[in-house]
Amino acid sequence: MIHPTALIDPKAELADDVEVGAYSIIEAKVRIDSGTWIGPHAVITGRTAIGKNNRVFQFTSIGEEPQDMKYKGEDTELVIGDNNTIRELCTFSRGTMQGGGVTRIGNNNWIMACVHIAHDCIIGDNIIMGNNSALAGHVTIADHAILSGYALIHQFCEVGAHSFTSFASHVNQSVPPYVTVSGEKAKVKGINSEGLRRRGFTSEQIRQVRRAYKAIYREGLSLDNAIIKLEEMAVDSTEIRPLVEFLRNAERGIIR
Repeated sequence: MIHPTALIDPKAELADDVEVGAYSIIEAKVRIDSGTWIGPHAVITGRTAIGKNNRVFQFTSIGEEPQDMKYKGEDTELVIGDNNTIRELCTFSRGTMQGGGVTRIGNNNWIMACVHIAHDCIIGDNIIMGNNSALAGHVTIADHAILSGYALIHQFCEVGAHSFTSFASHVNQSVPPYVTVSGEKAKVKGINSEGLRRRGFTSEQIRQVRRAYKAIYREGLSLDNAIIKLEEMAVDSTEIRPLVEFLRNAERGIIR
């Protein structure tokens, strides 16, 4: 299960059925749970925990020090959940003390080649990140979001659940749930109706999301007034409640 050329520190904790490919390096504070496959030439370092049934392809760098000049060698973490696919040449950094000390990646994510996830990012579940997409520090990506290839997310931004960021979009404010953005300087284009259908949203649920979108983007309301209107809508529409919460808490404001 472990290739003879792999270098694994005796203090690393690997479940009995973990597979490790040729020339991979796994350092002392790493923990890897059952069913996970580590391909060749991977480097896994730092206080990194990897859950069950993950697939980590060649030339990945997982758990390295954060690219943050404030980092002074603190014992921070990277935590990866279960059932993730992590393709070639990805780089995931540990957290910083200023950002809470942990970078966290959830479950069932499809992370394509050359993706960068920086320090203190929080990644949810069932997310797709296209080739060469990149997150600066302190970014949050909510469940079922899709980032297309070369999408770039500015530090402290949030990308909401069920949203879609198109190819090569530069995102410097938060993307609300359900919304599609595109363009070099990302602009809102509508709701991710096709993605919602694929995930089982009914026609009525999608209609409610579209009504909320119009209140934010098409009716000329200030954001505060749009939130008030959405709060009224949310009384009878559970789909709108997470959108209200998101708008109230978006640290960098929203793309609008």
